[in-house]
Amino acid sequence: MTRLPFHTVNRICRKCIVPVVAGTLVFGAVAGIPVPFVGQASIAEAATAATYKLVQQGESMVTSGAKQLDYQWVSSNPAEAAQLVHVLQIDLSNPYVQLNTMVGKNDSVTTHQSVGGMVKETGAVAGINADVYNTSPTSEGAAFGAVIKSGELLASTSQLQGMYAFAVTKDRQPMIDLFNFTGSVTAADGATFALTGINKGAYMTEPDNGYSHYGKLYIYTDNWTASQRPMASSTTPTEALVVDGVVTEIAAGKQIATPIPANGYILRGHKEAADFITGHLKVGDKVSSLYSLVSQKTGQSYDPSSFQMLVGGHTILVNNGAAASFSRDISGVSGSADRARTAVGYSKDGKTVYLITVEENGGLKGVTLKELQQIMLQLGVYKGVDLDGGGSTTMMTRPLGEFAPVLAHPTYFGTQQRLVSNGIGVYTTAPQGTIKGIAASGPSTLFIGQQASYSLKAYDTYYNPIDPSGLTPQWSASTTEIGSFQNGVFTAAKPGTAKLTVKSGGASASVDIEVVGGDQLEQLSIAPSTTVLTPGSTIPVPVTARLMDGRELAVPASSVKWEFKGFKASVNDGKMTIQSVDSGTKIGYAIARYDGFSTMAVFAPGTEKTLENFENVGYGITFSGLPADSTKGGVSLVTGLSGQESTKALNLTYDFTTGGTVDRFAYAVLNGGKGIAVDGGPSALTLDVLGDNSFNWLRAEFLDAKGNKVYADIAKQIDWTGWRTIRVDLSDSGLTFPAKLTKLYVVNLAKDQDERSLQGEVAFDNLALQIPPNTAAENETSLLLKIGSKEATVGGQAVQLDTAPFVLNGTTYLPLRFISDALGGEIGWDQTEKKVSMIRGDKMVELWMGRSDMIATGVRVPTPAAPIIQNGRTLAPLRVVSEQLGLKVAYDGKNKTITIS
Repeated sequence: MTRLPFHTVNRICRKCIVPVVAGTLVFGAVAGIPVPFVGQASIAEAATAATYKLVQQGESMVTSGAKQLDYQWVSSNPAEAAQLVHVLQIDLSNPYVQLNTMVGKNDSVTTHQSVGGMVKETGAVAGINADVYNTSPTSEGAAFGAVIKSGELLASTSQLQGMYAFAVTKDRQPMIDLFNFTGSVTAADGATFALTGINKGAYMTEPDNGYSHYGKLYIYTDNWTASQRPMASSTTPTEALVVDGVVTEIAAGKQIATPIPANGYILRGHKEAADFITGHLKVGDKVSSLYSLVSQKTGQSYDPSSFQMLVGGHTILVNNGAAASFSRDISGVSGSADRARTAVGYSKDGKTVYLITVEENGGLKGVTLKELQQIMLQLGVYKGVDLDGGGSTTMMTRPLGEFAPVLAHPTYFGTQQRLVSNGIGVYTTAPQGTIKGIAASGPSTLFIGQQASYSLKAYDTYYNPIDPSGLTPQWSASTTEIGSFQNGVFTAAKPGTAKLTVKSGGASASVDIEVVGGDQLEQLSIAPSTTVLTPGSTIPVPVTARLMDGRELAVPASSVKWEFKGFKASVNDGKMTIQSVDSGTKIGYAIARYDGFSTMAVFAPGTEKTLENFENVGYGITFSGLPADSTKGGVSLVTGLSGQESTKALNLTYDFTTGGTVDRFAYAVLNGGKGIAVDGGPSALTLDVLGDNSFNWLRAEFLDAKGNKVYADIAKQIDWTGWRTIRVDLSDSGLTFPAKLTKLYVVNLAKDQDERSLQGEVAFDNLALQIPPNTAAENETSLLLKIGSKEATVGGQAVQLDTAPFVLNGTTYLPLRFISDALGGEIGWDQTEKKVSMIRGDKMVELWMGRSDMIATGVRVPTPAAPIIQNGRTLAPLRVVSEQLGLKVAYDGKNKTITIS
């Protein structure tokens, strides 16, 4: 969507930035300008020979006339991960299914609500998010498009170009069209005045770039629950309250304070419209209004009551069964980038409506709008329109036999749902039928060692749930190879797939289950809350797996096996309790293993030292912003913040509402930019942060021992409210000590700026440093080896090798144990798995004989060649040593020597 000026209400949707785990560091920024997130390929770069097809993965009924279809969007390029597409397919020829608009709480057009909340409030059996809306802090968050629910116009269109809408008429015909609003108000003396809109926020009109409320007359009903009508309109209101068609109150130059009753409305005017109110309306007079929607394409006028529902959308995507030219600039909705998407369309015969979402979560990146067009065409969409996407994309659906709808797939945030302006709900009017069948309910994806419960559900002839009590389930599994099933509980034992079947009487149902194996993993990671080894302490150690198909899943604690080096510990329910630290331990390792796939967290004995708690600050803290002419804000030390009422905290407010579309920064500058001392060589910084759910980027700036700036991510997105403790890992930062912490700051990037709040407030408290003990300097011994020779030098001393380095098929092989021993590593051999492992510093490499991949500190990566065994010694490719163990390798081709340090 074309960006609206920032002094209006530019929202389009609060989609979020590419997910990166909070607490990681990003380096290479210049003068505070951040390096990009994960790069998105341009359309030109992506326009290769790859083709795509939609492959159906599953189908399930929601209710009579509505079913859920799940697909993969598969590229012909095997290196490109498939994306997940979800569709609610609605049969409008079925008399028992209806579509209707869902809005904010109690039908408010200015109170946002999650799709799940709207579904629950209205009794829908399924639903998706709909219109783009305004997130400016100087707006009420109303949708840009028109809103019709059950034939009632709750909000009119905006004067914006190319904003299509989706509607279903009372006679169940779907429509996608461009609509204008037209109307008039007639006074008792016969005078009339043009009506510009109903329940609209302030915005800049197109194409004239005018003020929406200047000289205009609007109606506001009780569906507008915001305190102002509207905010930041740059106009002074004159209002009249009309109840049952009679003027009951008039206020010149101000808002009427009387609440709007259900049988009344406010006429709100400015300049000429205000003159109409004061000159032609009197208390006790009758007044009438007339309005309609007019198609920009055909000129046909529609009474809003002729529609069952209508929601606004964005650009047209599909028209007459072909990809359409975009009707708006798509940069405002990141149209050329891969994102989560929401869309709606219908078939050529008008009998089928498609409610469509595309996932973006974990390794799933979503699709571009051009790809979305192709998806819709392969689904059979004849006409379709884009809806609000990104972080707003949500689909709720009621599983067969269940009474309550659930998330059909993860949102951008996982299970969290963004609060949105409105949605499209799916409803059933079917009567209660007789029992038709039964369904098996329970999780479909498990890990080895996990237990999951399954239950019997029942549904009637209209696919609506019925009480299954009285039914006697009989369970069975298609195989016992991957696990055992008893009394409704399945215990996963091995990777593979199975079908669980339940029978009751003559009815049966099944659910396909998958037990994830190590060969499906792309990455395994541990996120400990601290890396300080303290006997008796308990540390959460959640483990997350990313599968090669892009799914990101939490690994149950019962599925992880642990090994500890340098200390003794136990793990129960995902929490590690440190029992003791071995004498002389300078560095300890917690190794998590799952079905042959391993990862590692590094710990060290040490202390936690308070850096700053803001109770007795003896230096100045000031605010600065970039660009300086368009960034406002302030810093202060405050007490009484909710959750930490009795202590002081550093409060940072920011306001980016003026100026153009640029990267913006709001800084809390510590000690005039000289910073506060960070010494002792800490491995991590922890701090409490009071979030504002703005989805902005939160960072810290350091000066290292040489005065160079180093930037750390505190949180890639501030997606929470209330206090949260965050750990920022400094161990691999390259930050040399003594250092200084100079700034804590909020970043609002130009890219997708309409997705994040332009105003907000965050707070910081309890900054602490996790300091490991002083350890010996890393082994700096240099090794010199020669191809084909068993003679080598270690730190200048001659040694004899059991096996000489050699070259095979263009790959140079080195004796791994010799290198490990000489450079302070630890090597191991697993005879059963034919696996060699090496740990050095904070890196762990595991290689298998004959395999073309390896695990490098929890990440599956390809190997240039598999390791081999010669004379009883394991030899590994040189690139494994140089790239995965953090060693410097130099090769002298003339003398055929290799130097490793």
